[in-house]
Amino acid sequence: MRDVVKRTKLTENCSKKTIKKYVDEVIQELTLDEKIGVMSGQVTEKKLLDDLFLIEHYNVNPYPTKAVERLGIPNIRFVDGPRGVVAGSATCFPVSMARGASFDRDLEEKIGEVIGAEVRAVGGNYYGGVCINLPRNPRWGRAQECYGEDTYHLGEMGAALTRGVQSQNVMACIKHFAMNSIENARFKADVHADKRTLFEVYLPHFKRCIEEGAASVMGAYNKVYGEQASESKYLLKDILRDKWGFEGFTLSDFLWAVKDGPKAVKSGMNVEMPCICHYAEQIPKAIEDGTLAMEDVDETVGYILRTVLYYETRKDPQEYTEDILACPEHIAVAKRAAEESMVLLKNENHVLPLDKEKTEKIVVLGVLGDTENIGDHGSSKVHPYYTVTPFKGLMKKMPKAQILYNDGSDLERAKELAADADAVVIVAGYIHSDEGEYLADRSDIAGMGGDRASMRLHQRDIDLIHGVKGVNPNTVVSIIGSSAILIDEWEKDVPAIIFSFYSGMEGGNVLADILFGDVCPSGKLPYTVALSEDSYPDFDPDCTYAEYEYYHGYCKMDKENIPVLYPFGYGLSYTTFDISEPTVEVFDKTAKISVNVKNTGDVKGAEVVQLYIGCEGSAVDRPVKILKDFARVALMPGEEKKVSLQVSSKDMAYYSEEKDDFVEEDITYIAYTGDCSCKEALKSVKFEFGK
Repeated sequence: MRDVVKRTKLTENCSKKTIKKYVDEVIQELTLDEKIGVMSGQVTEKKLLDDLFLIEHYNVNPYPTKAVERLGIPNIRFVDGPRGVVAGSATCFPVSMARGASFDRDLEEKIGEVIGAEVRAVGGNYYGGVCINLPRNPRWGRAQECYGEDTYHLGEMGAALTRGVQSQNVMACIKHFAMNSIENARFKADVHADKRTLFEVYLPHFKRCIEEGAASVMGAYNKVYGEQASESKYLLKDILRDKWGFEGFTLSDFLWAVKDGPKAVKSGMNVEMPCICHYAEQIPKAIEDGTLAMEDVDETVGYILRTVLYYETRKDPQEYTEDILACPEHIAVAKRAAEESMVLLKNENHVLPLDKEKTEKIVVLGVLGDTENIGDHGSSKVHPYYTVTPFKGLMKKMPKAQILYNDGSDLERAKELAADADAVVIVAGYIHSDEGEYLADRSDIAGMGGDRASMRLHQRDIDLIHGVKGVNPNTVVSIIGSSAILIDEWEKDVPAIIFSFYSGMEGGNVLADILFGDVCPSGKLPYTVALSEDSYPDFDPDCTYAEYEYYHGYCKMDKENIPVLYPFGYGLSYTTFDISEPTVEVFDKTAKISVNVKNTGDVKGAEVVQLYIGCEGSAVDRPVKILKDFARVALMPGEEKKVSLQVSSKDMAYYSEEKDDFVEEDITYIAYTGDCSCKEALKSVKFEFGK
């Protein structure tokens, strides 16, 4: 229980009913200025922009709303994410997309616990880093902040992070609500979708996190159906409050998301962050002229105070001192996240793992080979006190070997070095200036961040890969980036490929561990790698209007019979697994689908068993199959485990615009189980939920 609330009559771990009664009383004692302060961030616009571009870094300290000390009312103290804690010098995890590749709910919850503890250690009580927008096209600049292309997977991973963060009495914010999947045009895009697409594709992951108890929802910059998302009554009240029963508070995206303060308040936007802005300027006049009622303000303040006081009065599970920031235990979690996330795409002739005894000279090629590269430099940038590059990771791993680095700009020299080495590691991909938060409207940093210009590698990387083709049989390409990168023009030229993502502060060490077999790769692609940009939905980074369609990702590829290079959920291992034919039991309109998974190789490893569901005879158009459950299972050589996954009739309901509700169908369903979404990798069984 925080010191500030000890001045109230609330007790530790008091009930929500007690808190509500207290808030109803205390609101009457607040002045209008105090109420507006509770609803408003307290930093100036100049301070925010200085933090972003001039002084230290963005969110170096938590961004607060107003505390009313005379009444013992605490404030919101905002800390951004999602790679870790932005304030201070905290643990830097792999980006969310990488963690999505782990398909590990338990690990993501543990990451949330670490992040929540570090938020508290820097003085925060609110974490703005549960990013669950859906990357419908890989060119979206902020895809790295989310978990993948699938709605169900997004919701499960976001819910796990929410659980972990809030276990430390930190309020978790899910963002950006809603349909925020274009970066360059985020301030001007008006996004539309038919209601079935909205409710089945772009909202379920938000609903899942709210069901998990997420304390807060952040609005988006873009418009939805012609209205600012952060001023949309349809999103903030009709859906969040009325349909879903959300009890927490809403918060605007920063500075430019709210245009009309009184309208935002009436529509359900509770907190304007992070600056003293429209609310402070416009609410008093709106109250005076009757366009806004005091009841509207009191309702808003009530949502905020009930939520903040609930978390501020919980008993803490531990002490939160600054020495826990990037402590060894937390760094170990970041390292595990990198280990579980890297995806082995190709391993021809079992090139990997490399032999420690026979590998005496390694050449690291590419501009990114010795670059500290943890991802976007916008609001999600974490500031760890060290970052291990691929080159440095290999040097640490193989201290007796000769490790050489060359940026690859001189292709003849690169070829000579490769020919004379026992192994070649080419590091290719992107940095923050290629993809990330859009900051290019600042003339002094033009070209920084935003949506990708292409889905393919830079020509320098492609030329390097082509240039050393066939020179060394032990050649590995490590790809750094967020979402799908098209590699078909060179994929056949190298025997081994690892997608390592932006892998956090321990990334270089983990890459070396995987290359030499001390870690068995187990990541699975959380997106589809196609053969052409045309296989993905249309994407215009400079649009003013966008129509989001129902199909994207593997569902689009399935429906249109589009061939892909690597399917959703795909990833190789250094061992092999056998997944048995599925069996199904149905009880109380829930189907339990079970398989036996056996490690048939000679090293320990982890497999991700995936459950997809298809329909026969539906009244509406449906995906060929859609992910509805998954389980990550670790196995020793020869070990076998039973894995049970499940899906309910409610999970398979479709949204009816006519009824404005979900409709369950008594039809035949098909359960597909396997290790990726590729049809050839799946086994199936039919079932019905019954009456």
